[in-house]
Amino acid sequence: MIRKINLAVLGLLCLFQAANAQYKQVLVNKTQIIHNKQSILPFKKLDQYRIAVVTTDNQKYAPFIQQLQRYADVTVSDFQHFDENTKYYNSIIVAGSASDFRSDYAAMVLQSAVNNKNVILCRFGTDQNYTNIGLNSQNLSRFASLVYSPETDAEGQVNAAMSIFGGLGVTEGKIKTTQTRLQYTQGKQSGLNIAEMTQKIDAIAKEAIEQKGAPGMTVMAVKDGQVIFEKAYGYHTYENQRANSIHDIYDLASVSKIAGTTPVVMHLQEKKIINLDSTMGHYLWQAKKSNKANITLRTVLLHEAGFTPFIPFYRSLKPGDLVHSPDENHQVQVADNAYLKNNYYRDVMWPEMLASSVKPIGNYVYSDISMYVMKEVSEHETSVPMQEYVQQILYRPIGMKTAGYNPRTRFAKNRIVPTQNDTLFRKTLLEGFVHDEGAAMAGGVAGHAGLFASANDLAIYGQLLLNRGKYGGATYFKPETVDLFTSKQSATSRRGLGFDRFDPNSKSGYPSKLANSSVYGHTGYTGTCIWIDPKNQLVYIFLSNRVHPQVSTKLLDLNIRSRIQDVIYETINKAKK
Repeated sequence: MIRKINLAVLGLLCLFQAANAQYKQVLVNKTQIIHNKQSILPFKKLDQYRIAVVTTDNQKYAPFIQQLQRYADVTVSDFQHFDENTKYYNSIIVAGSASDFRSDYAAMVLQSAVNNKNVILCRFGTDQNYTNIGLNSQNLSRFASLVYSPETDAEGQVNAAMSIFGGLGVTEGKIKTTQTRLQYTQGKQSGLNIAEMTQKIDAIAKEAIEQKGAPGMTVMAVKDGQVIFEKAYGYHTYENQRANSIHDIYDLASVSKIAGTTPVVMHLQEKKIINLDSTMGHYLWQAKKSNKANITLRTVLLHEAGFTPFIPFYRSLKPGDLVHSPDENHQVQVADNAYLKNNYYRDVMWPEMLASSVKPIGNYVYSDISMYVMKEVSEHETSVPMQEYVQQILYRPIGMKTAGYNPRTRFAKNRIVPTQNDTLFRKTLLEGFVHDEGAAMAGGVAGHAGLFASANDLAIYGQLLLNRGKYGGATYFKPETVDLFTSKQSATSRRGLGFDRFDPNSKSGYPSKLANSSVYGHTGYTGTCIWIDPKNQLVYIFLSNRVHPQVSTKLLDLNIRSRIQDVIYETINKAKK
């Protein structure tokens, strides 16, 4: 009882520390919204929309198109095959100047509005005369929204695109909106010395690559809802054949715990589908007769269940369990040209985890088994595979375009940064197959690993947490749910529920020597991390493949992730002074 009261007090303290996100719009946005039927703009839950963008000149309006694509999967078309190319889209963004449009273009766009499609007409330039192409005020009122930007340059186009999705609030004209999503302005007018910060981060990244800490990396930082830093360094591999891009997809390793499994658990707890103080035996039939029957989910999430830290399942493989070509009995692909025996997770791995020893409950012992358990609980309660459930409740509606498991089924191989050249288990270079052996043997989807994503997707998730559950004009979690899971919830460790946190006892500073008690997030074995700082309204992301071509501790020895985070804090602190 005393422990529960203490944890409640800790949670309340963190609740007072956590502030609602305050987007600080410092840019002048000349974009106006002239008409906005049913307040469609800025777009909210993106899974409701299938969006096509059509311009009079895709080259001329490339900055507009590219910015739209930062927010959603937007298909680009032109007027040549307008009718067929937009048939299966319920929302069409049409852009150009009034002088660019022709009467046949206007007629096609008007037909889309007649067909009950959401047409957003975005006009660039000062020419306002549409009547000569057959668009009068009555016709224009059929459109879902009319957006106007007097500026036709790249900045004006980018600002118009951000206004449509909520990256910039619209402050000009009668219809006003507020910022609801990330703003991509690279720290412009933020008051931060971005040039000096960039120079220092560049030097640390260069050192990491030269010292073979990793062949490349992506670094991203968001402050007050504004992307202040976003840069890719190096190459996919040390052969220097494919340069890294900010759009690259990485194996997140244990960041999967807080960005894949934990949001599902948060959702189920909030909806009262699960109770964190109920036991494994209550939810899982196979756990009822095990030594884990009476362990609560809260204890599991805190890594205080006494589980074995790690089980190297691949070392127990028997001849014939793993083959080079798929057949009727080997359908679980764990890498290129590597297929595991069907149902190996069900028949071997999960029973072995349930039968594993348990040490005294209450002591902090970090264990991957914890999140295997939470995945099992979620799937038994929802009757939906976790990888699909998290897409439904979060990734698709919020606009996390790359986040997910088994990325080779959705993306080209060259978009995914390779990890280890596995010489022991799969005997091949891992390209788009999860590095963690256990997650691979579980079909690429596990509670503790398996999630892949770009830095931008993690930034969206981080901003959602800073906003205490809100993003893009929609609510995904109650503020108290975010506060509960991310605050210090243990009397014996620094941990939250699923989340790692700032360590006040670290001599070198974890995750940074300049971090503070509000900071939470997680690291990943492949050389990744995300840290969220409510006090400074900051999200910091570092993604790399430090395990390529073989596992190395160089990234850790050089303290690369923390040193880059230190630079970001130093920049912020200088601006405060």
